Amino acid sequence: MNVFFNLKMKLKILIIFLFSTLLANSQGRMNHQREVVHEVSNKDVVQSIFPTAVEVKKSNDYWYNIIDNQGKVLGYAMNSKTYCQDVIGYRKQTPVMIITSKNGEIRKVALLTNYETLSYVKLLEKNGFFNLWNGKKLKEAQQVELDAYSGATVTAIAVQKNVNFLLEKGLKVKPKSR
Repeated sequence: MNVFFNLKMKLKILIIFLFSTLLANSQGRMNHQREVVHEVSNKDVVQSIFPTAVEVKKSNDYWYNIIDNQGKVLGYAMNSKTYCQDVIGYRKQTPVMIITSKNGEIRKVALLTNYETLSYVKLLEKNGFFNLWNGKKLKEAQQVELDAYSGATVTAIAVQKNVNFLLEKGLKVKPKSR
């Protein structure tokens, strides 16, 4: 009976050990997945709206001039990366860039380099979330309200906080044309 008991006990210990090892490995993979960075090129974002842009030059604390190769200002941009580091999405910061025309109409809102779950960001893109502000002047864009974004709500709320911060600051301090 002792032999049977010892064998049974050893089997239980082995099962617990295997289960613990599998659990630790799966948690390690999950933690590793959380650290996947999705690189977004600021240049590509700007050139998606202004293909002839060759330079982005700081105008003031919040605004940047978007300039072509002849020195002409094509439009403006704001970036929340250095200002909204405490705004956390599902995983980490969710910095955005807002690009406007010279007359202040929003042409694009884009999520910059981030750690969010790519499938959820794609879901937001597919549902037109990032286009909610397009075609609006800054003041009008402040009135945009989120609909429910199933599965990506945390990311959407964080993006909106970044956008709202930039809209508020962008209205107070206008860009300077060259």
